[in-house]
Amino acid sequence: MDHKTLVATLPKDELARLNALSDAPGLRHLAGHLALIAGFGLWIAQGWPLWQLALVGQGIAICFLFTLEHEATHKTPFTTAWLNEWVGRITGFVILNPFEWFRYFHLAHHRHTNIPDKDPELLSGAKPETWPAYLTHISGLPYWWTMACQTVTNARGRDPGDYVPKRAHARIRKEARVMLAGYALCALSLVLTPLLLWVWLLPCLIGQPFLRLYLLAEHGRCAFVANMLENTRTTFTNRAVRFLAWNMPYHVEHHSLPQVPFHQLPALHDHMQGHHHVTADGYARFTADYLRGL
Repeated sequence: MDHKTLVATLPKDELARLNALSDAPGLRHLAGHLALIAGFGLWIAQGWPLWQLALVGQGIAICFLFTLEHEATHKTPFTTAWLNEWVGRITGFVILNPFEWFRYFHLAHHRHTNIPDKDPELLSGAKPETWPAYLTHISGLPYWWTMACQTVTNARGRDPGDYVPKRAHARIRKEARVMLAGYALCALSLVLTPLLLWVWLLPCLIGQPFLRLYLLAEHGRCAFVANMLENTRTTFTNRAVRFLAWNMPYHVEHHSLPQVPFHQLPALHDHMQGHHHVTADGYARFTADYLRGL
């Protein structure tokens, strides 16, 4: 059975319930995520005991905003359209991932999930298979370099990628230019105070490896086939990780029905029990298994 056949077995009323959007769960989740970032930021800014450890927590919390931006590309965290758009843009600015551009990159990933020469995630070399490639990948440095280059490319009006329709080029160019102007203002602020360095920039460098390890589990070492039950992995983990990742560890579920909002993925998981081809018992177990195969 493939994912399309499985989805077809869901009753129409249950499918409608799973697809129903709501602002309230997203706003509550967003408030909790932002509170976590604000709390770590205050801890660092005040120099309270063990503030160095808070840098790690802050970095993880900020970098995992990627999972919210990802959800916003699907327009599912909130019912209100402008909330999805602006949350996506702001989080994209914070983690140097242009939202307008990423929307098309990610939709192409869903259209061609784990298909060589078609999935842009594979084309960008996101699945390392040697020790040097793995260590370089999880450092997060290639991500920052690639995103910086992509933003500059977009700002210059160069081709943003085959997966981006021409009608979106002007919008993507404008977004990139606004982002670069914003980064210039942030750089100028460092002349007056190093606050952004300590509560944003340095934590992002520290936190990005944790996001890279997390993301590798989504499709790493999965089959190069079109069936989402085989080309995607659901990872069983704790509430803290599910919270930070906006329930995206339920990744088979998300790829099988991407229109289902994050807060309904646990319910969808219950419907899909027994049909998963690829799972992992936690990210530590997945990482250990992945390392043995390098």
